Amino acid sequence: MKLSYYLDRISKYAGLLAAVLVTLLALLVAYDAMMRYLFSAGSIALQEVEWHLYDAVFLLGLSYALKHGKHVRVDIFFDRYGHDAKHIIQILSMLLLLLPFAALFTFDAYDMALQSYLQHEVSPDPGGLGARWVIKSVLVLSFVLLMVQALSEVLKAYHQLEHKKMLWRILGIVVLLGILVYMAWYNRMAFWVDPVFLMFAMALVLLLAGFQVAFVFGGTALFFALISDEVGLHVLEMLPYRTYGIMGNITLMAVPLFIFMGLILEKSKMAEELLHSMGQLFGSVRGGLAVSVVLVGAILAASTGIVGASVVMMSLIALPLMLKQGYAPTLASGSIAASGTLGQLIPPSIVLIVLGDQMHLSVGDLFKAAVVPGVLLIVLYILYILLFAWLRPNAAPAIVSDKPYSVVLRSALKAIIPPLLLIGAVLGSIFAGIASPTESAAVGVVGAMALAAYNRVFSFSLLRYAAVETVKLTAMIFMILIGATAFSLVFNELGGGDMALQFFTGDVGSKWAFIFIAMAVIFALGFFIDFIEIAFVVVPILVPIVASFGIDPVWFAILIAMNLQASFLTPPFGFALFYLKGAAGDRVSTADIYKGVVPFIGLQVLALLIIVLFPDLIHLFGR
Repeated sequence: MKLSYYLDRISKYAGLLAAVLVTLLALLVAYDAMMRYLFSAGSIALQEVEWHLYDAVFLLGLSYALKHGKHVRVDIFFDRYGHDAKHIIQILSMLLLLLPFAALFTFDAYDMALQSYLQHEVSPDPGGLGARWVIKSVLVLSFVLLMVQALSEVLKAYHQLEHKKMLWRILGIVVLLGILVYMAWYNRMAFWVDPVFLMFAMALVLLLAGFQVAFVFGGTALFFALISDEVGLHVLEMLPYRTYGIMGNITLMAVPLFIFMGLILEKSKMAEELLHSMGQLFGSVRGGLAVSVVLVGAILAASTGIVGASVVMMSLIALPLMLKQGYAPTLASGSIAASGTLGQLIPPSIVLIVLGDQMHLSVGDLFKAAVVPGVLLIVLYILYILLFAWLRPNAAPAIVSDKPYSVVLRSALKAIIPPLLLIGAVLGSIFAGIASPTESAAVGVVGAMALAAYNRVFSFSLLRYAAVETVKLTAMIFMILIGATAFSLVFNELGGGDMALQFFTGDVGSKWAFIFIAMAVIFALGFFIDFIEIAFVVVPILVPIVASFGIDPVWFAILIAMNLQASFLTPPFGFALFYLKGAAGDRVSTADIYKGVVPFIGLQVLALLIIVLFPDLIHLFGR
């Protein structure tokens, strides 16, 4: 345990350094944008410094996120495991998935960095930075740190095991299975089932068993590269180069910056003031509190975009008030859960940024296209609440306020106008083509700091919290992307992409049948796995099929985003339901939560059908 303590400290300092760098990144991008647009003064070197900082943020954060258990897992069954079972899963995940994958990646990345050093590689752009091997070496360092932290996790989990013999028995079984697989490969035995299906089945089983998502994808890819002669380990030699491409993706730089902005706003008490003011503003109408929750959820979605934070905040603030005023638990919980998930669709949505990268689309175009579907969902939610209140007035009563309405209105405007100005500045600059999503996100970070200062809550501890959590969340997302990239490399080498293309274009042959099947598959997967895994693994398979049918890719991306939003609400495993139940405690039952979200899921499906039938709606704000 002493060794583990020192190993943890290495990851801790790496993570804290990344937290400093993400703050510096936001300030530099905002400064660069201001100088370029106001004074026409730009610098290629400064822009490359920015993407070097962005690379260091998520690379140094990989081990830090592992230390804090931020690498997500599907916890459907994992939460029900006993004490020893959880620690055994952790040990197996490190020993069988992460360490072999990270070791191979480190070896190949070292070759890439060494080649860059020997060739004296510099920036291809005039005025750019030299010594390109430095940032490539950070890639090597990050996976070395990840392996060091994995060793620490093994030591900690082993120390806490009460029955260590069980672990050794399981490891013995794994070794035996490994010997059998090796013998089958050595004798060139044919697969009984197509390896494409076996690959997906193995990944799904491991995910449901509770292994971390990113390591499942990386470990599964490595396993099938080893046992498939037509693939081989040489396929994964390209992975560091693919990862380097991710590191240079300016679009994805917006991800940590929007997360940073959202986390600052989360701690600025903006949600609390909004809910209080909007509740008084609409409270005199039947169902008014629920309507105010929807509107606040929309504002939070357009400013923070963090589903977990939005649901938890509204559960803590609005739910007790709604129940105290006599609202039906089903309506209260349903409106909170549904409103909290609006951040999946309403810009600046992290989902849309990821889809834009995976489908090679302009994030600005996706943001514009998502406005009408987002507004449509808000309108449908409000209409349902008003109809519910009209049919069952005792379940959504009006609240009589003793304050003059002018005072209530003035207070509400004071709480609403600052975040709306920030939203307008961030999204308006993107829609008008004035700034890129990355630049707007950086300006949004500075604006969020100013808003926190305006609310007199800005402090070093707030900034430290937001920066550290940004590093953890960003590292988790990008580790899944690296694992999914490895998975896709092997999957395509096995012929999976060609198989899917042939199935939809040859066997199905209908554009509408493809859309229906694709939406149904994504909806079904949403019951079990997170949107990030779906976006990184399933969406790339669908992209060439979309092109072959001549489908508008922006429209299809919006359908996927709406579908992924529904995945947060679908019982029994919707993440928003877990957030709500965890924050609400015994105030509402699980059954009430499930009953409450069903009508809102129906409304999401209705909105999806409307966009399917009227695709031009997404282009009302321009193509």
